[in-house]
Amino acid sequence: MLLLQVPLKPTTHCNVIKKKPLPQYCSRNLSSLATNANLNYDQKITVTTRRNPSKRFKKFYCQPVCSQHGGYASSSKPENDCDHFLTGLCKQWDAFHRFCRPHTVIGTVIGISSVSLLPLENVTDLSSAFFVGLLKALAPSILMNIYVVGLNQLFDVEIDKVNKPELPLASGEFSMGTGITIVSTVLLMSFAMGVMFKSPPLFCALLISFLLGSVYSIELPLLRWKRHAFLAATCILIVRAIVVQLAFYVHIQKFVLGRPVKMTRSLAFAVVFMCIFSSVIALFKDIPDVDGDRYYGIQSFSVSLGQEKVYWFCVNMLLIAYGAALVVGASSPFLPSKLFTILGHTALASLLWLRARSVDIADKASLTSFYMFIWKLFYAEYLLIPFVR
Repeated sequence: MLLLQVPLKPTTHCNVIKKKPLPQYCSRNLSSLATNANLNYDQKITVTTRRNPSKRFKKFYCQPVCSQHGGYASSSKPENDCDHFLTGLCKQWDAFHRFCRPHTVIGTVIGISSVSLLPLENVTDLSSAFFVGLLKALAPSILMNIYVVGLNQLFDVEIDKVNKPELPLASGEFSMGTGITIVSTVLLMSFAMGVMFKSPPLFCALLISFLLGSVYSIELPLLRWKRHAFLAATCILIVRAIVVQLAFYVHIQKFVLGRPVKMTRSLAFAVVFMCIFSSVIALFKDIPDVDGDRYYGIQSFSVSLGQEKVYWFCVNMLLIAYGAALVVGASSPFLPSKLFTILGHTALASLLWLRARSVDIADKASLTSFYMFIWKLFYAEYLLIPFVR
């Protein structure tokens, strides 16, 4: 006779393993025990026998088999082939999602979409040709973004084990071979699309992103620019602030809408404002990572000047940028543009100041959370830029 004294948890699967041998007449019943019970991890199982009901063996424990929802596990076949495939697929997708650094991909998508709206003069410009042109800009740019962040992870495995152990290469979920395959594939696909779409500004944007992303990360003489604070910030600023604004504006203006290129008030504002914002991102991203950077000789501004000084410098830069945006908004001749610009930037500046005062600079988790908040401000700014007219 087998008795179980186990509180049930519906999301746990397990097999039963022995930590101490039991008599043979007990062990024969273990497969049915594991098949018919939904047990907790490390849950002790009390086993009695017909031969000696008073003697109990408490050296059987649950061993996790998978993390699927519901169902039971068997000692001979823990899960069916379909569940096993879906479990593996979900794990691989989650690792790939982290490998792509989604906050940067979102920034690329929102930034290109926002800049692509700047050439529009009326509602009729929102044609099928515009949306096709936008998709042609987004697809290869997202792939190039994945190349840049993936390449950085390939050369930063040891640093990421200290600074970002959740990344798949640092955690061991992806092998170096898998990382190289992903990076090579997305790079080739990005350039193939850039050539196929026949838009010179689009291809130039991809080429510049490839070159700067490569010299930023690759460990070769005269490269690995991320070791030098100024060069590292310059790489990010050129791509995020200049290439994205100018290249994709020209792509839509000339090669999608077929109009002559001209500098507009909204484009000039976007370039200047994003120069400041991209500089802040380039500086702030190193603040939570000082331990690993210092150990591996990365001379970021946070390492050389200290976290607190760089932190408040970044916050003040953003506040100055928001103040300048209010001046630009107040001078707009269009009332809706003026209202959206003033109210929007006032709200963002207030949120920034309130959040900045609550951050514990000595706590890495607090700094990382605030860094992701800065990215959200980055997204929000791109929602406001089309209203600057």
